[in-house]
Amino acid sequence: MKATGILKIAALVMPLILSSCASKKKAVVENKPLTTEQLATKGFIGKVQENALTQKFITSKVKFSVETGAQKLTLTGNLKMKRDDCIRLQLMAFGFVEAGRIELTPDYILIMDRINKQYLKAPYVQVDFMRNNGLNFNTMQALFWNELSKPAKYSINKDATPIDTAQYTMIESGDDMVINLEAGKIQYSWLAGKSDGQIRMANMLYKDKINNTTSQLNWDYEEFDVVNSKKFPKKSVITVTAPNKEVKLGMTLNYIKHDTDWETRTEVSNKYREVTIDEILNRFMSL
Repeated sequence: MKATGILKIAALVMPLILSSCASKKKAVVENKPLTTEQLATKGFIGKVQENALTQKFITSKVKFSVETGAQKLTLTGNLKMKRDDCIRLQLMAFGFVEAGRIELTPDYILIMDRINKQYLKAPYVQVDFMRNNGLNFNTMQALFWNELSKPAKYSINKDATPIDTAQYTMIESGDDMVINLEAGKIQYSWLAGKSDGQIRMANMLYKDKINNTTSQLNWDYEEFDVVNSKKFPKKSVITVTAPNKEVKLGMTLNYIKHDTDWETRTEVSNKYREVTIDEILNRFMSL
């Protein structure tokens, strides 16, 4: 019989004794000293987290490019983010007409084709690539804000317990450190400067063992600028790779501010038609 089964039976017979034993066992686990490797990981994660911006809002003008195969689309637009609530990209055509909008909230992703009045609104689990790569609002927010992701089952706060810290491994790579985390079917990796803890690259890799395929998202951060005493990347180069498809995106921020006067939810008019993600992306690429 497994230990958990024995404990369940004992709980029915001797609840007071079990409670006492359980408390002692928990205390022993929590007081177990960190290994040298765990201490180093915990310390470096703390250094990385110290680089995170403390602002609630980030807004900026954006130069945005999308490249897939021989097709390339270049747009300007706006980025508006409210921590823990919304990430919005407004894409402009001809410099003044909103052609599309991408809005991420904790509950759903919304993609709107303003010109053709089409939209996609769905939970993250219903969008294949995002589901397969463990992408949800929390992971996308970490990517946009240049921070470590926080997968649901793990904690990476600076006071992480030995159990939390043990999930992360580090590898030295020249002047950088590579932080790795395996959560479920996803392998997370971050490249951060050894001396400053600044994240310069994030990678999420998903391996489908049944179909023997892989898909991944790679996010490079470039051209760091000072934003309220912290360094923040003005340029991102994003490569999304799925079986038989690769999409490259470029995003350059200009005039970073912290505007608060905007609604964080977009209401979709009943004049819009709901479509698939392939349909709406094809429309964008034909602009």
